Amino acid sequence: PSSIPSTSVTSAKIQVNGVHLHYQQTGEGSHAVLLLPGMLGSGQTDFGPQLKAMNKQLFTIIAWDPRGYGQSIPPSRDFPPDFFERDAKDAVDLMQALKFKKFSLLGWSDGGITALIAAAKYPTLIHKLVVWGANASVTQEDVRIYNGIRDVSKWSEKVKKPLEEMYGHKYFAKTCEAWVDGISRFAEKSDGNICQQLLPDIKCPTFIIHGQKEPLVPQAHAEYIHKHIKGSRLLVMPEGKHNLHLRFAEDFNREVEDFLH
Repeated sequence: PSSIPSTSVTSAKIQVNGVHLHYQQTGEGSHAVLLLPGMLGSGQTDFGPQLKAMNKQLFTIIAWDPRGYGQSIPPSRDFPPDFFERDAKDAVDLMQALKFKKFSLLGWSDGGITALIAAAKYPTLIHKLVVWGANASVTQEDVRIYNGIRDVSKWSEKVKKPLEEMYGHKYFAKTCEAWVDGISRFAEKSDGNICQQLLPDIKCPTFIIHGQKEPLVPQAHAEYIHKHIKGSRLLVMPEGKHNLHLRFAEDFNREVEDFLH
């Protein structure tokens, strides 16, 4: 009904692949966009400025909590070898359950990896793709970086606080350790491959954004993805770190809207 202001964000759950997935939705534009959060992420912790400020006339914006994250618990989060493929299928099936025939993907960090896999495996459903802070393989250097964040008690208060509030300390700490073990397993393969072989299958327009001051994902990852997705565009934000979409939300939203439009 028109009495509800278009700025409101609805929050709901829907059953997909045997789990109740939580999502937030806002806007009434014809272009549907799914926001995919990073490790331990959820719509509310990872995408506040996008849910609030992206153009609601042009876009219908959905932010989901992958299984075991945010409010999509139960189940507890685990990291089997195919956890990215599982998230990709959950994400696409969620959008189909919500009756979106075609949609764009905005994936951050782990959500970027999930989005790459989804775009490659479900090409007829994906309109456009934006990824930042993502990688298609895991190197020994990456494993060193991951081990540096394994112990959440060493995290900055600012990053830690919303996650502790959402999960409680024990689940937060345990899941972070499980994530480090889960993602580090890819480095045991000779090429450290997560989804490198899928990149040439991505045919939709693709925009890769990278923060030049990114501490978690070396720039070579963004360059590799750019090189192997035909026709993709790479933007390096000189001051950007891992959370460039939060820290420089206005610039980020503008760049992304221009690309999607």
